[in-house]
Amino acid sequence: MNNVRVRFAPSPTGIPHIGNIRTALFAWIFAKKHHGTFILRIEDTDQNRYDPNSELAIIESLKWLGLEWDEGPEIGGNYGPYRQSERKSIYVEVAEKLIESGKAYYDDTTPEQLKELRQSQKKQKLPPRYDGRGRYRTKEEIEKSRDMGLPITVRLKVPDTGKISFVDTIRGKIEVDAREIDDFVILKSDNMPTYHLAHVVDDYLMRISHVIRAEEWISSTPRHILIHQALEYDLPKYVHVPLILGSDKSKLSKRHGATSVLEYKKEGFINDALFNFLSLLGWSPGDDKELLSKNEIISEFQLNKINSSSAIFDLNKLEWMNGVYIRGYSDEKIIEEVIPILESKDKSIGLPKRVKRPLDKKYLAKIVPLVKERIRTLNEITELIDFFYEENITNTKENIIIKKMNDKDSIKILNKSIDILNNTKSFNSQSLETNFRNLVEIEKVKPGQLFTSLRYALSGKKIAPPLFETMEVLGKEKCLQRVSAAITLLT
Repeated sequence: MNNVRVRFAPSPTGIPHIGNIRTALFAWIFAKKHHGTFILRIEDTDQNRYDPNSELAIIESLKWLGLEWDEGPEIGGNYGPYRQSERKSIYVEVAEKLIESGKAYYDDTTPEQLKELRQSQKKQKLPPRYDGRGRYRTKEEIEKSRDMGLPITVRLKVPDTGKISFVDTIRGKIEVDAREIDDFVILKSDNMPTYHLAHVVDDYLMRISHVIRAEEWISSTPRHILIHQALEYDLPKYVHVPLILGSDKSKLSKRHGATSVLEYKKEGFINDALFNFLSLLGWSPGDDKELLSKNEIISEFQLNKINSSSAIFDLNKLEWMNGVYIRGYSDEKIIEEVIPILESKDKSIGLPKRVKRPLDKKYLAKIVPLVKERIRTLNEITELIDFFYEENITNTKENIIIKKMNDKDSIKILNKSIDILNNTKSFNSQSLETNFRNLVEIEKVKPGQLFTSLRYALSGKKIAPPLFETMEVLGKEKCLQRVSAAITLLT
C-alpha cells in the first residue's frame, strides 16, 4: 500500500481519554506497517473550551507511548500549520467558494429563533431539524442582519433527495437518505469552522489517505461525504474503530479504573505494556497470543482485523500484562524506574519522609530481585519493601504468636531463633534456612508456624519477600533487633 498518510486529530478540551489514544495508536501502527506518515493535528477551533493543559497532556501521552509523529506541532511539515486555529483563513475562503457556487449560503437565523423552531417541532411530534429558511434570505437581508450585529453562519445546502453512501473498512457499505439530514452549519458566526468543514478541508489538503477515528463519528460521516462532494474532493478511506467499554459493558469510566494514559503512567504502568494492551482492544492478530512486541504488532496489524463490536477494558488483564513486562526488565532497569517512585514526596507512592534520600542503589539492588516476581505495577514496590528502610516497624501480638501456641511457648521458640541469628556465622539465606529448618525439626513445629511468626516479626506484613533472603538483606543486627522487639511484645 503506497502513500499512506494518517492523522490523529484530537480536540484539546480535556485530558485525552484512553479511547482517543487507542485510536491514535491504531493510526500510528498502520502508518508504520506501510512505511507511511503519521500526522498530529490539533483541532482547536472551539476556543471557548480550549485547554492548554489538555494539549500538553495529549502530547505527553503520545510521546510516553512512543507514538512520535512525522508531521505536526513542534516539528512542522509540508502541510502546516497543524493547529486549526492557525488555519482560519483557509476555512473562510473555502466557505466563500461554496457560497459562490450555490452549494452553501449565509444564514442569519438567531439562536432564539432556532430554539423556537425546535419547540414548535416538538409540539407537533416532528424530529428537531433546521427548516432551511436561510436558503431564501437575500444578500440585502443578510447584510442588514450583519449591520445589526446578528450572528451570521454559513450552512451547507443539502440535497432534498437521494442517497448518501460510503464504505467503512470495518463495517462495509453504509447508506443514509439525504432527507434525514438538514442544512448544517459549516462556518460559525465567529468565522471559525465546525468540525465537519475543518477536518474535511484539512484531510484533503494534508493528503490523508485513511481517516481512522471512533465509531461515534459514523452518524456524522454522511455530512462529511456531502462536503467532499460539494468541494469535489476525493474521499479518503474511512475506518471507524469500536468503542472501549468497562468490564460491565457500560461506557468506560472512573469506576472501571483510570481513564487516561497519564493516569496509568502515574500509577506505575509501563508504556510498552500499555501499548501492547491497547493494541489488543478491538484488534487481534488472529491467534491467542497476547504478549507482542511493537515490531510484532506492526508486522501483524491489518485494518480488516479490527472488530466491529466494542472492546472490553479488563484492568486485571492489564495488571497481569504489566507484571510480565516488569519481570522482563533487568534488575538495573527496574531500579532506574522505581527510584523516582520510592523517593517521591507523594505520600501515596513514596517511602516515608524519615527515610534518608537519595537511596543507596547497592542496597536496593539486593532488594529488587526478592520482589520482582510479585510486582504488577511499579508503584506497588513501595508497600512491598518499605520495611527494609524503616528503623522500627509496627506489629501486633496476635501476628507474632506462633499459630496453635501460647505466649510462653512462642517466646521460647523466638528466643531460640535469636540464638540461631547470633550463631549463624555465614549470614546468608542458605545457611539461615538450613539452621531454621533444623530448629523446626527439633521443636516439632510446622515450618509455616514459625516462619509466619518470623515474617511478621521482621517485616510487619502478612505477605513479604522470601523469609531467608529477607534476613540476609536486613542483616544480623536488624534481624536481632526486630525479633527481640517481637519477644518484648509478647511478654
